[in-house]
Amino acid sequence: MAFAVASDEVLGTFVPVAVYWIYSGIYALLGDLDEYRLHNKAEEDTKNVVSKSTVVKGVLVQQAFQIAVSLSLFSVVSDDNGTKVQPSLLTLAIQFMAAMFVLDTWQYFIHRYMHINKSLYKHIHSKHHTLVVPYAYGALYNHPLEGLLLDTLGGALSFVVSGMTPRTGIFFFCFATIKTVDDHCGLWLPGNLLHMFFSNNSAYHDVHHQLYGTKFNFSQPFFVTWDKILGTYMPYSLEKRKEGGFEVRPIKVKS
Repeated sequence: MAFAVASDEVLGTFVPVAVYWIYSGIYALLGDLDEYRLHNKAEEDTKNVVSKSTVVKGVLVQQAFQIAVSLSLFSVVSDDNGTKVQPSLLTLAIQFMAAMFVLDTWQYFIHRYMHINKSLYKHIHSKHHTLVVPYAYGALYNHPLEGLLLDTLGGALSFVVSGMTPRTGIFFFCFATIKTVDDHCGLWLPGNLLHMFFSNNSAYHDVHHQLYGTKFNFSQPFFVTWDKILGTYMPYSLEKRKEGGFEVRPIKVKS
């Protein structure tokens, strides 16, 4: 089918991509605030083994796949008779929660399996872990196959299962994008509302990116439920560093 220039389907496909770069760009500017960093700049330069230009190119490739799959999905599920009537606020809230649960569940088990399976980790998921010190616009730096399985198909599944309309999908995928970028921003900013409402946050995910935490804290992007249920939850503390910023310290490393 042909999409209208400003249809909900088109907006739901391209607006989250724009949000990704705008929101991560803001965090890139804030990266100079050393007093809020989880790792100092020296650690970022020495521990990360991939250049930032390579990261940008990798993210753009994944987003190209994301756009193609999204438009294909909407061509199948879109209502040819016009824009669907938006449901009540209660229904919207239920759909949001259902989509969050589906996306969290999908990503937890796929993500964890990519660590368990040595071949998948070596050839696919290890690309994301080349960013030992995460930063915002590297949130979607993955192998294209991982991006397709983890993010694109996970998003499509959450959209279909929740029954949300394309218009609701615009808001859900923008929110999921903001949350994913925030979890990789490498900063602990005061007054961050996402940190207030979600215990799955930049410090929680930073644990997973460290050598001691690669078998823990798989949950993303919203809750920590599956980690706690299945014993892969690693608590941590945030300690102020003398030179500025914070250090994430595991409270208990499980065997």
